[in-house]
Amino acid sequence: MQEKEMDFEERDAGMKVAEEQDTVIVGGGICGLATALALHRKGIKSVVLEKSETLRTTGVGIIMQPNGWRALDQLGVASKLRETAMDISSRQLIMVDDGKRLELPLGKGELRCLKRLDLVEVLAEPLPVNTVHFGCKVLSIVLDPVTSYPVLQLHDGSIIRAKIVIGCDGVNSVISKFLGMNPPKLFSRCATRGFTWYERGHDFSGVFRIHKTDNVQLGQLPVTDKLVYWFLTRSLTPQDSNASKKDPAYTKEASMEAMKGFPHETVEMIKNSEDKSLYLTELRYLPPWELLRAKFRLGTVVVAGDAMHAMCPFISQGGGASLEDAVVLARCLSEKIKIKMQTSRQEQKMMLEKALDLYVRERRMRLFWLSLQTYLIGMTLDNTSKVKKVLGIVSLILIFRDQRSHTDYDCGRL
Repeated sequence: MQEKEMDFEERDAGMKVAEEQDTVIVGGGICGLATALALHRKGIKSVVLEKSETLRTTGVGIIMQPNGWRALDQLGVASKLRETAMDISSRQLIMVDDGKRLELPLGKGELRCLKRLDLVEVLAEPLPVNTVHFGCKVLSIVLDPVTSYPVLQLHDGSIIRAKIVIGCDGVNSVISKFLGMNPPKLFSRCATRGFTWYERGHDFSGVFRIHKTDNVQLGQLPVTDKLVYWFLTRSLTPQDSNASKKDPAYTKEASMEAMKGFPHETVEMIKNSEDKSLYLTELRYLPPWELLRAKFRLGTVVVAGDAMHAMCPFISQGGGASLEDAVVLARCLSEKIKIKMQTSRQEQKMMLEKALDLYVRERRMRLFWLSLQTYLIGMTLDNTSKVKKVLGIVSLILIFRDQRSHTDYDCGRL
């Protein structure tokens, strides 16, 4: 570590003058914006560094469950988002082979599907002007050898010295790599997501439908009375890895090929989906046991969101868990940061580290159980091993008898 720090300091001399910031959030996705908003609500100023030139909406739609709505209520944006998406009143599992329909428990509280663009815009709107800095890609992070505070190097050669760095930079996180966390593993399945617009309205009402075969699963959720969000998971192929994730022609063709035998109206839904909304992604995850031992904090550097707990989307908790992270992190920081001005620099740093430790301690087991449930469901969907499928089914029955209980979680007040 020392060699890296000295090398950085040597290069520092020929670069731009370092910018000083108290709290820097790396990544302007859902978690980064939610964290900035939570800190803002607590009177803590932050700067968000986003590598894209605009707000990111990767993933198309996002299923928001009761625990996520509790976090959104604490952030003060839930009421506005409720106006953009209809309430889901029931959930059905439809077996494609025989057409059998099963009513599935919905859980307690509200379930809605949001457009990601609506969510990120609502999170960004209350932030002070110039909070989000677009086109800022972080290349590296080191600790200052004198102060032990983090120093960020950006792609344009500029340098930012910060008191706190929060990594919300996703599954390919620069910050989690700095913390020594293992990169997420590639799962054996991929997911396609999209929107389909029904000019004359659709007949899905408030029903969340899941069409299932042994190898393919298609979910349909109404967003509004004319817009439907859908997702399809299937086995990952070499062609998927080589194809452009934003090639709508390939995405449609591969999805429809996987849906042989599905009801005609579901195939037509894929065929008529909006090209600009289509997104194909390889699924990556951190094994649950790694969440138990991972070092989520080093000095005053910490992670949140997918950078902390990448998980497959089988229980639709990636977004909700990220919102919880934001609320808990801001609450823990605010309890310490308000009194730090009356202390020495070293005491300030120690208090910040304690605040981040409180956050990590509160989140670790919650994330472990979410990750474990997701991992076990993944085992039941993995067709590479019958033993894994059976083990996954048995484990789910024994450990997670109520498979909707994770939505009952309350992250607490901001």
